[in-house]
Amino acid sequence: MNVGITGATATEIADSVRALVDRGDLVAGEPLPPVRVLAQTLGVNRNTVMAAYRHLTQAGVTVARGRGGTRIADRIPVAQEGYAPDSVLRDVGTGNPDPRRIPDPSAALARVTGRPVLYGEPVVDRDLEAWARTWIAEDLTEDLPFRITITSGAADAVERLLAQALTREDAVGLEDPCFLASIHTVRLGGYRPVAIPVDEEGMTVDGLRAALAEGIRALVCTPRAQNPTGASLSASRAKALRAVLDEHPYVLVIEDDHFAMLSRTPLHTLIGPARRRWALVRSVSKFLGPDMCLAVTASDPHTAERLSMRLTPGTTWVSHLLQRLTLALVTDAEAMATIRDAGRHYARRNDAFSRRLTELGVPTEPGDGLNLWVNVGGPAREVAAHLMRRGWLARPGDEFVLSDDAAASHLRLTVHDLDEADAEQLALDVAAAVGAATSRVSEISAMG
Repeated sequence: MNVGITGATATEIADSVRALVDRGDLVAGEPLPPVRVLAQTLGVNRNTVMAAYRHLTQAGVTVARGRGGTRIADRIPVAQEGYAPDSVLRDVGTGNPDPRRIPDPSAALARVTGRPVLYGEPVVDRDLEAWARTWIAEDLTEDLPFRITITSGAADAVERLLAQALTREDAVGLEDPCFLASIHTVRLGGYRPVAIPVDEEGMTVDGLRAALAEGIRALVCTPRAQNPTGASLSASRAKALRAVLDEHPYVLVIEDDHFAMLSRTPLHTLIGPARRRWALVRSVSKFLGPDMCLAVTASDPHTAERLSMRLTPGTTWVSHLLQRLTLALVTDAEAMATIRDAGRHYARRNDAFSRRLTELGVPTEPGDGLNLWVNVGGPAREVAAHLMRRGWLARPGDEFVLSDDAAASHLRLTVHDLDEADAEQLALDVAAAVGAATSRVSEISAMG
């Protein structure tokens, strides 16, 4: 089998395959030569070809199918957060905050208009910077120096942080299952995602060690309310992870603390005195709304300088009107009361729905955050299909997966905005769908 692949190193072979895909010489579903065959053809070690195929699979160019070999992937776009387009079903997989729980910005907006900002002026509003420093400093080591950068949301911050530190094919440690925007950012950037398993206490220590052994140069971690699982780092887990990371002080650690103002759990950070490259990112989208495209990023001075340089050829700065509006809302007593009430509301609704599912035979732990991670005990896509017939649109867990097959037995549900009657009906329908899917799997197994 000769499909025109060339190269003497893993990177060259992988680049050759990418070029063939780009030109249309290799198409979705087409098999690559077996490792042994290609190694003989190119005159390289089998491990070199295996490494190239591994890189291609991790980058989403190919899929590995065991005895079925390695094939070109169908380049379906990574799933995105938010409402599904063109659906008449009740969408319970959106990941959205409740718009009724977001502070009304109307009065504050009228107060923040004023003199326009011109080229050459400071890109960060000084009053917002002072507030952000206090907000961030509460959760960092007291003597850890940092600077504040404002970006257009957390995904923008993560993309620019990775771009200022990495080159194509560099390895990035990601939680598995993982936040959709992080998967999208890493794949589009041409980086190599390395999966780190997540359990009920967050990122695992053994998973981090394995990722560091694979040579990751950056790590993206959600310290609390991990999306999609709802897991938060415990104090003991964070301490153990810091100890492992202390041996690699120049690995860039990016913490995406997206649920900071709404979380029911304290922050246990991976950022300690030994960390030389780090960033703590806090978006306002969950409590002020997704359209408030603003995130506060605290980082070591070196990273902050390079991050600022990455902003220069693009947006240059985030609108000062948006910065002033953010500051006006987070320093307003009524708005902050709304935010605190929202945090309590999300926790109550998720707790209640989890209890009801458990009573119906689908054991569920609520975790933290806007969503629930529900183990349906079998293929979640089968359960989701049954739910569609009952009028519901849910997100199967395999949309969030890098390599964790167990996630495919989960649904991510967003239920906090359902009223009591709808929540009860969804719980009943989930339990029924799980039962129907289980019966179907049992029938197929019996036939086989």
